[in-house]
Amino acid sequence: MSLPPTFPVTDPFVRRERRLGPGAAFYLQASIVVAFLAASSAPTPLYAVYQGEWGFSPITTTMVFGIYALAVLAALLTVGSLSDHVGRRPVLLAALVLQAVAMVVLTTAGGVPELMIARIVQGLSTGAAVGAVGAGMLDLDKAKGTIANAIAPMTGTATGALASGLLVQFLPAPTHLVYVALLAVFVLQGVGVALMRETSAPEPGALASLRPRFGVPKAARGPLLVAAPVLVAVWALAGLYGSVMPAVVRGVVGSDSLLLGGLALFALAGSGAVSVLLLRNAAPGRVMLLGTVALIVGVGVTLLAVDHNSAAAFFTGTVIAGVGFGGGFQGAIRTIVPLAAPHERSGLLSTIYVLSYLAMGLPAVIGGYLVVHGGGLLTTTREYGIAVMALGALALLGLAVPRRGTRAVQHSVVVGGSVPAPQRAAVQEVEYARR
Repeated sequence: MSLPPTFPVTDPFVRRERRLGPGAAFYLQASIVVAFLAASSAPTPLYAVYQGEWGFSPITTTMVFGIYALAVLAALLTVGSLSDHVGRRPVLLAALVLQAVAMVVLTTAGGVPELMIARIVQGLSTGAAVGAVGAGMLDLDKAKGTIANAIAPMTGTATGALASGLLVQFLPAPTHLVYVALLAVFVLQGVGVALMRETSAPEPGALASLRPRFGVPKAARGPLLVAAPVLVAVWALAGLYGSVMPAVVRGVVGSDSLLLGGLALFALAGSGAVSVLLLRNAAPGRVMLLGTVALIVGVGVTLLAVDHNSAAAFFTGTVIAGVGFGGGFQGAIRTIVPLAAPHERSGLLSTIYVLSYLAMGLPAVIGGYLVVHGGGLLTTTREYGIAVMALGALALLGLAVPRRGTRAVQHSVVVGGSVPAPQRAAVQEVEYARR
């Protein structure tokens, strides 16, 4: 009995499933992080326009900024690990839809309530996406994914701030054009995600994962504790630049140009992104140390520049602080994330972003309150900067203290050989980070 004939793969009647290759999928997911963070910083140069049109105070500005960070936090605490259970693609598609809705609301906003609603939706979508896309890049390429998780947020923040500032300053419809452009980007990215292969097998427990909890594997707890002051310091500084710093830099330069607000945030985040690229092959512990020192020095120079109304010193200090932003965040990511197993990555990344966005949002809101009810804009900026420098000093102290527990475990690995291979790899990664 003969078998039925088989069709060759070139048969025109056999439909092929068209999917993106691993390389294209990786860069697509990196672009999603960049676009989401660009959208988050796009309103920064526009706050002065909104303030002039709607007549609100600096407290409202920082509340609009802070509500976004808190919405990101809420999403991270609930759906931050969802992609570990249902897959990366469904979470990313839902996040892109929400981001597109936020752009529509921002484009048509007529007052503070609509601005608040848009920022909440935007924050929820970003919080849902960052864990999924970060873990998705690690699924495809662990080495490149670790670097991309550090560089993409800063690249997006810098791009969004500068592009928005340029559009606001030189093109018509300043409160509409930037959001329409971002909307088109999100639609195209949604098409790309629909064509992307899934990289994470479904795991049980999706509903249980929605309970707010921190996903920190045991191997990563010590390194996260050491890196926490660095993360808080760098993201608190980002909160300052994203909220009240546009008004400060206009006072320092002596100009009402709306581009200046975006330019200050671009200098901070852009130099941070460049530092990530330049330091990508350095030991993570050294990168975090260098970043912490640069943060303290840069903020100090910036505060002196504000006191003496020196625009050149202000942007010099901002660039140095940006190196601290990039180095501190990259060093922390590269020290902590490799310690997680594949099914733990999204939860761990979500925990890191929870800490980061909480540090970015709450101090900014407190700073806005102090601007109005405290010592004013310059005094608040000075006190804020000193607090960031104090956190940097605390981080330096933590980096200088030897971790005896890690050494003891490493000794048992090398001498006794009784630690399983995954734990041995985690210990070696921690020891590499310390060097």
